Amino acid sequence: MDAALVTYGLLAGLAIAVVYAAFTDIRSRRIANRLTFAVAAFAPVFWWASGLSIWPGVAVQVALAVGMFFFGALMFRFGQMGGGDVKLLTAIALWLPPTAFFVLMLMICIVNGVLTVFMIKRHRKAQRAGKAPEKLQIPYGVSVALCMLALLAVQYGAQASETLTTNSMWS
Repeated sequence: MDAALVTYGLLAGLAIAVVYAAFTDIRSRRIANRLTFAVAAFAPVFWWASGLSIWPGVAVQVALAVGMFFFGALMFRFGQMGGGDVKLLTAIALWLPPTAFFVLMLMICIVNGVLTVFMIKRHRKAQRAGKAPEKLQIPYGVSVALCMLALLAVQYGAQASETLTTNSMWS
């Protein structure tokens, strides 16, 4: 089996996982540990299929994930991120090159700002109607998923389409 097909199959699985995370975050304001564990657990398979070298490639990915975890833990401590969001972004950091991960984080910050404004307006309207919960909770897993899908489409979309067309059983 072609390693490129495995790579794109794994990326499709990652896309499905982040969409699932968004839906669970909307529904229950939780992102399951088993989901983030699965995302992290498949990263080494992705590294292998992508031909990532142990040094410095894998070492950089692990360092990026550790850095994301510590940054996220600090944000969690100050009530700026949920624990599930921190764990999901840490697992995602194992998959993306550092530049792409930093672009993802910038995109997420922008989308989170828009989402937060929308949720605050919605919460205030519900408060006036007497139907709002005490504390506003924002499902940042939604912005993570939207930004991750956009990044995957831009970074891998054209290559994946070409690879799939070349390796198609109908060609």
